[in-house]
Amino acid sequence: MSTVQDYPSRLSTPESRKMGTFSYLPPMDDGEIRKQVDWIVKHGWNPAIEHTEPEFARSTYWYMWKLPMFGESDVDAILAELKACHEANPGHHVRLIGYDNFTQSQGANMVVYRGAAV
Repeated sequence: MSTVQDYPSRLSTPESRKMGTFSYLPPMDDGEIRKQVDWIVKHGWNPAIEHTEPEFARSTYWYMWKLPMFGESDVDAILAELKACHEANPGHHVRLIGYDNFTQSQGANMVVYRGAAV
């Protein structure tokens, strides 16, 4: 039987805090972010972008960046909005959400840019 690795994520150590499955992986580069956006678009999901200050990342409320991009299928347009949100809020975490119309739920949710730990 293999040993399961413990991730010492603690509230007292902000840089160790995890925010969902993708946060346990190394940061995504531009090509990997593009693949995730492409996957969301190929599944017909509606992308949305949210951001928040690192100290409030565990809260259920994040700020919406504009409106969800209903029906958007241009990967470059979505990537441009992610970048614009990050540039407008450089110290914030920025996440991409893919809303699934069929199940009416989030099909994907990942932090694309991480702000500095506080």
